Amino acid sequence: QVQLVESGGGLVQAGGSLRLSCAASGLTFSSTFSSYAMGWFRQAPGKERELVSTINWSGASTYYADAVKGRFTISRDNAKNTVYLQMNSLKPEDTAVYYCAARHTSLLVTRSSEYNYWGQGTQVTVSS
Repeated sequence: QVQLVESGGGLVQAGGSLRLSCAASGLTFSSTFSSYAMGWFRQAPGKERELVSTINWSGASTYYADAVKGRFTISRDNAKNTVYLQMNSLKPEDTAVYYCAARHTSLLVTRSSEYNYWGQGTQVTVSS
């Protein structure tokens, strides 16, 4: 069973930066971290969970929601079983709980329903 643990959230002023990390464990020899597509989602109070960014198994393909394009960067270190989300120029509307997700596939996955594993989330609060 794959476990995902996010970290790096916190309180930051508008215009500031945070880097989220998501560490994976419980992987097996036949399903190494490099065989998983990873995604970052977020959910603000009273709103539905929405896609922020995704990355394929190799890191060669990425996708960003329009709201974060140019400000956020997703990356992964397969040797460390970790995916990152660098968030710059943060805005109050970026305030949400951020979740990472994983799916065992070589493809880029953009739908939340297609992810098999989820972390517990980390709170990001951006003050104005």
